[in-house]
Amino acid sequence: MEGRGNHDAVEMKRVEALSIERGEVLKSPQKLEDEYGTTTAHAVDQDSWEQVGLMLVTSFNCAYVLSFSNLMLVPLGWAWGLACLVVIGVYAFYGNWLLAGLHFVDGQRFIRYRDLMGYVFGRKMYYLTWFLQFMTLLLGNMGFILLGGKALKEINSEFSDSPMRLQLFIAATGLVYFIFAYFVPTMSDMRNYLATSAILTVIYDVAILVIVIKDGKSNKTKDYRIHGSQADKVFNAFGAVAAILVCNTSGLLPEIQSTLRKPAVANMRKALTMQFTVGLAIYYGVSIAGYWAYGASVSEYLPNQLSGPKWAIVLINSTAFLQSIVSQHMFCVPIHEALDTRYQRLEEGMFSKYNLFRRFCCRVFLFGFNSFVTALFPFMGDFVNLFGSFTLFPLTFVFPSMVFIKIRGKIARREQKIWHWMNIILSSLLSIVTTAAAVRLIINNVKIYHFFADT
Repeated sequence: MEGRGNHDAVEMKRVEALSIERGEVLKSPQKLEDEYGTTTAHAVDQDSWEQVGLMLVTSFNCAYVLSFSNLMLVPLGWAWGLACLVVIGVYAFYGNWLLAGLHFVDGQRFIRYRDLMGYVFGRKMYYLTWFLQFMTLLLGNMGFILLGGKALKEINSEFSDSPMRLQLFIAATGLVYFIFAYFVPTMSDMRNYLATSAILTVIYDVAILVIVIKDGKSNKTKDYRIHGSQADKVFNAFGAVAAILVCNTSGLLPEIQSTLRKPAVANMRKALTMQFTVGLAIYYGVSIAGYWAYGASVSEYLPNQLSGPKWAIVLINSTAFLQSIVSQHMFCVPIHEALDTRYQRLEEGMFSKYNLFRRFCCRVFLFGFNSFVTALFPFMGDFVNLFGSFTLFPLTFVFPSMVFIKIRGKIARREQKIWHWMNIILSSLLSIVTTAAAVRLIINNVKIYHFFADT
């Protein structure tokens, strides 16, 4: 443990700079790199593109895929659903590809998205990006906690006629996530768990597909019609568009890219290619198979609907829960990094007594708060739709095009500028509409469910 601490201490001393988070503002123009960039309690420049690619594939193939048949395809149907899967998948790949190329601006490397936006557009955009990112990550983590709680409750239901309340399993999930985040503090430290995560992913994906295909063949009364009033159909369709975006992007690409060895841009694009080929084929495949088997009646949580056998249901929920422990960490690490950089002693190792205590307090507060809010509002679909609408559209499509126009507008071709302005306008409109759809869904669920509902 002591050797690990010394290694981390050397790594943190290697990136000596100041940070907006630490409240230190530099006036010298020669020190913009210090102000915007490289101080961090976590390691940078350590990981291979294969490691990051595997992390992306497994993280996006998390337990969330068990709800995507219902969230993405039921509101859209076959024609629109498949069309949106393809178009948004390609568009998300392009948006992330573009953002990966903006990792260096004016010779300065940006290891955080908010630092990039602050450097190009000023402090207001820094704080706006900070807000959008952290809202995405917080709501996403709550969604993970809820999914983990659902998985544990399903296991309990297989062995008991009177299963315990969902809130108990939500608390247990939050505790397990806290323990993992405490002892595996950084994104690079996930490397030792990615192989296990990949094996777990294969197990529950294969088990689900086998049962779903069997159920689909025996289901002779599939209904693929889109139900509800005209207003419901329209709003639910836009909610589905937001859900499709969620399964393809994270809003934290610069933070992930910071862990890569040089050349960071080329390596990030290789990792993205792995995510949008191997990874996308898997989670799209499970989603499409679920909708094919059960039609419009497919469950919000797919294992609820599987015909069995009992051991297979337990296996699917167990492996999905265990895999989520690793995958949720990627989406929460930027919050951990901000807190660690702010409150730990950077001259000491991550595992010094002082930093261990500070990290314990930060992780307890974060997961305690998220678990409480999740237990209070256990509406699974809302988490996906909400943070996919008003945060990920700007972070994935709007902001990268804004940066491109700002820094390359004078030398870019006219058609390039028109293309990026179209991205900004169209994505902004989609963000507004999908946010309205997500808020409408939340209002409807608040009418149906009470606080601490045992869904």
